[in-house]
Amino acid sequence: MKLSQRVQAIKPSPTLAVTAKAAKLKAEGKNIIGLGAGEPDFDTPLHIKDAAITAIRNGFTKYTAVGGTASLKQAIISKFKRENSLEFVPGEILVSSGGKQSFFNLALATIDPGDEVVIPAPYWVSYPDIVLIAGGKPVFINTGIGEKFKILPDQLEKAITPRTRMFVLNSPGNPSGSVYSLEELQALGAVLRKYPDILIATDDMYEHILLAGDKFVNVLNACPDLKERTVVLNGVSKAYAMTGWRIGYCGGPAAIITAMENIQSQSTSNPNSIAQVAAETALNGDQSCMIPMITAFQERNQFLTNALNSITGIRCLLSEGAFYAFVDVRQVISRLHSQKILQDGSDLAFCNYILEKAEVAVVPGSAFGCEGYMRLSFATSMDNLREAMKRITGLLG
Repeated sequence: MKLSQRVQAIKPSPTLAVTAKAAKLKAEGKNIIGLGAGEPDFDTPLHIKDAAITAIRNGFTKYTAVGGTASLKQAIISKFKRENSLEFVPGEILVSSGGKQSFFNLALATIDPGDEVVIPAPYWVSYPDIVLIAGGKPVFINTGIGEKFKILPDQLEKAITPRTRMFVLNSPGNPSGSVYSLEELQALGAVLRKYPDILIATDDMYEHILLAGDKFVNVLNACPDLKERTVVLNGVSKAYAMTGWRIGYCGGPAAIITAMENIQSQSTSNPNSIAQVAAETALNGDQSCMIPMITAFQERNQFLTNALNSITGIRCLLSEGAFYAFVDVRQVISRLHSQKILQDGSDLAFCNYILEKAEVAVVPGSAFGCEGYMRLSFATSMDNLREAMKRITGLLG
């Protein structure tokens, strides 16, 4: 059977082997601690769940408008104005089945075969593959712990070619936990201002999970004049512990939003009706429901960073946002490889070693375009984190 070139361009994720092995070990009765989850371990707040239950009982179970209900769009418009000082109208808003679909719609609506999309690395795993599905070419700007996983203006300038169609920015970042300051965004914006044909996709999904007490800013707060070619991507998954509800949203130029809605109309049609009611309640309701979750993430962030940095050969920055530690393990990998403990010097082999010997599942940095690192999620209990670090420390010394 012949498969499309489109699907053959997508490489299997390096995480699949680790995930499959973790599942196998769990099935065999091993006490595996999973630190790979990209979702809060908190429950969706009760008032949000209650709104969904009421919607079901009231029969709100039919199709809605493809791009989202009018009332949810208004809640999103109010959120953008209240929290981000951004002005949008309903025709500039699209609601989708999760943040991933928002970016998927954007790529299919704007990328032609051969178009280049500049993506800073480490990056969220889906960006490159979605660009490939659209026929585009991902162009990576590599960073590491020495740069605090943030790109500089001259790196962006060098990555731009006549084929560059889009620049993707994710802050707070997954997997890095890095957060761009207003000044850093202004400097990147000064470069982008010189190239009016380049679209900007700012992925703000972790906007509310700021761990250093800073105020969130995105590229439009830094450079309001770029609004006519910027799409702001966001959703309710992380801030309100609503990953399974699958509601993402975005704001951007009307022509692009309309094109994205046309793509969506021929794929999933409208997002889940009940989840839209829940999302509207989340955005319009009491925002203090996030505080206990963020406070817990701050405590876990500090513990995990200190514990990791106590291991010889490991370097870990305190995450500024999101709920991940992105850890430099290159020295440890080199040592274990030279001692013939690892068959090869890859981070995938290292993460397999951690899984087999310490029974802790982590994600290799190569999955995010950054070989020699690993990502640990602290969206789990302190008890799990303490036990996981006890095992890893005992293994690595």
